[in-house]
Amino acid sequence: MLDANLKQQLQQYLAMLREPIELVASLGDDPKSAETRELLNVISGLSDKVTASFDGTASRKPSFVIRRASDHGAAVTFAGLPLGHEFTSLVLALLWAGGHPPKVEQDVIDQIRELDGDFDFEMYFSLSCHNCPDVVQALALMALNNPRISATLIEGGAFKDEVEERKVMAVPAVFLGGEPFANGRMEIAEILAKLDSNAGAKAAEKIAGKEPFEVLVIGGGPAGASAAIYTARKGFRTGIAAERFGGQVLDTMGIENFVSVPYTEGPKLAAQLEQHVGEYDIDVMNLQQAAKLVPATQPGGLHEVVLENGASLKARSVVLSTGARWRNLGVPGEFEYRTRGVAYCPHCDGPLFKGKRVAVIGGGNSGVEAAIDLANIVGHVTLVEFDNQLRADQVLQDKLRSMDNVDIFVSAQTTEVTGDGEQVTGLTYKDRETGEEHQIELEGVFVQIGLVPNTEWLKDSSLELSPRGEIVIDERAATSIPGIFAAGDATTVPYKQIIIAMGEGAKAALSAFDYIIRTQPADEVATAAA
Repeated sequence: MLDANLKQQLQQYLAMLREPIELVASLGDDPKSAETRELLNVISGLSDKVTASFDGTASRKPSFVIRRASDHGAAVTFAGLPLGHEFTSLVLALLWAGGHPPKVEQDVIDQIRELDGDFDFEMYFSLSCHNCPDVVQALALMALNNPRISATLIEGGAFKDEVEERKVMAVPAVFLGGEPFANGRMEIAEILAKLDSNAGAKAAEKIAGKEPFEVLVIGGGPAGASAAIYTARKGFRTGIAAERFGGQVLDTMGIENFVSVPYTEGPKLAAQLEQHVGEYDIDVMNLQQAAKLVPATQPGGLHEVVLENGASLKARSVVLSTGARWRNLGVPGEFEYRTRGVAYCPHCDGPLFKGKRVAVIGGGNSGVEAAIDLANIVGHVTLVEFDNQLRADQVLQDKLRSMDNVDIFVSAQTTEVTGDGEQVTGLTYKDRETGEEHQIELEGVFVQIGLVPNTEWLKDSSLELSPRGEIVIDERAATSIPGIFAAGDATTVPYKQIIIAMGEGAKAALSAFDYIIRTQPADEVATAAA
């Protein structure tokens, strides 16, 4: 199950345990239970601080509890085998149960321990989901630091009947007290914010006391991280306010066009961006959504960005890098059946549709790549493209057309996602050449129709936006307002690519540097005039 190299690495990690832990398994007679027994025996054999027993009485089999030997109240449960993307989550749970400190701020741990109430979480993940580990690890950390929090982390492939019964059609899927709590990638701060009614006020109070920055970056994706690193290296007091550090990169699976890196994955790249930013004195304010831009009233003055929680930040120069998000179809049924058959991530949710019929909407690279991936998992794929031809690279089109469980419809306008009130049962499209409507029976719809910039919050400002809502910039990444620059997918720069966003972020930072050194602060101008 674990090769020699992986066992050696695991043994090195287990050497970090500070106190004994117990693994208590509930097993059946099935192959998965046998594999679970083998895995736990391997783990317990690598450290004298780990013991494994197989007398658990949990109803889910196979499952196992990780708990401190000295405190059975602090525990987390895995149902199924946490391998694949979740092996790291398993290792971290072992370390945290054994007293090894997590790499989170102490105030986060304090907030977990101070939560008032009993919280019973169940969370479903798939082994191919790159969005799931953050949620798995967040719930494990919470359960191991507050005995009033329980977390059962369930590998959906091992409990297919349960997944079908609870109509889990998108992961990560979190239930609290048996009721749906959240779907999609979440960081621990986001979960705590949903549980702690005072979290927003606490964050606002903390932000309100910050001194003005020389450069404030709004957005924490590749463009924002690059901009912040460049300005920090210039010695400027720099802050990042990001709704989600890593941005859309977190939702990207394989990355094969990042020059000098033949292959990486989005979450890994996002973690590297965060690590690189952490090498500098940059004030990162995560989970902060910008709500309003108030430009300076005179050259050299302070620009202000008001956040959704009511707090505001000020800076001499601002770099806007809020990125973009997946575009919605905007048809009846899409919102109603989101997470109940309508999905946006084929890598995460594809395994939940094994053997079923699905549609992919979109004939660009993303759509065709999604259709190819899904065709290897599901029973049948129908690709629906609005244009009269596919727009993906020819090599991708050739691959897709070579697969015998794929149908392709072009000049097809999706008009409705249909369902039975509980889950998707089909979609309706109109033939744009004949006007005739067609109904396709299926169980899933994957939307892959491009991006929309995250700039709605700027529409009431004096900042110039394009008809598509992109921030208009010049060759120096300057916007229509002096001292405010922009970079990445939220701007009019062509070709929305990670490597381009990074370069644009660096350009915006250098332009901000040039602006600051050439512009005397307004308060200094006033003092000189007096």
